[in-house]
Amino acid sequence: MWMGPYSLLNLVGLAIQSCFIQNILLFYFLGMCSYLACSNKLKTASGLGLAVFVVMTLSGVLNWFVNHFITGEGALKWLRVFSIDASHIDLGFLEFILYIAVIAAFVQVLEMTLDRFAPTLYRALGMYLPLITVNCAILGTSLFATVRDYPFFPNLVYVASAGLGWWLAIVLIASIREKLSYSRIPDGLQGMGITFIITGLMALAFMGFTGIALDQIEKTDTYPEAVTDDE
Repeated sequence: MWMGPYSLLNLVGLAIQSCFIQNILLFYFLGMCSYLACSNKLKTASGLGLAVFVVMTLSGVLNWFVNHFITGEGALKWLRVFSIDASHIDLGFLEFILYIAVIAAFVQVLEMTLDRFAPTLYRALGMYLPLITVNCAILGTSLFATVRDYPFFPNLVYVASAGLGWWLAIVLIASIREKLSYSRIPDGLQGMGITFIITGLMALAFMGFTGIALDQIEKTDTYPEAVTDDE
């Protein structure tokens, strides 16, 4: 339940895969709204990326508990401690709602924390900070971890590495866009045009990490499909 069949080497491979090979933003293209809107300045982008990392990691861990003790198949077996047989009850239909509620709660706490201790960053993020609640990258990471049925520690590594990958992607594009602000760009490509092109090139660059042989990762989690000895 907590570690499963994963070794330390498995966890390292999982971290590399979720951060680089299957980057949540550049591979699945989730969380693009905030990525495009808040990547004009490196400081703002780094602050938002850090906020997404914190929310994605903590909400991913809490959503693991939600799945294993509330909404998953047979998750309510622990109620037998109180002489309640609820093993036949399936609350899976509440999973999306509870996941979003957990994410929203963390975003509210983060918003109040930034307003108190980092007012400059809070003002720079503006309306995009509350929108972290509906950032599909955060919800998608929790759902991917649920579908893959990771034990606790692999789940923690996965959601943290996915958050780190999102932060890395937005910091890279912000660094490039700051450079482009005083570069000569054709009129037809200025603004979002050149940003989309660079994002595509970054996605292609990250796809180059698929050449890394991560034999310790389960075949169902690799991309492209693992090559067998017979091939």
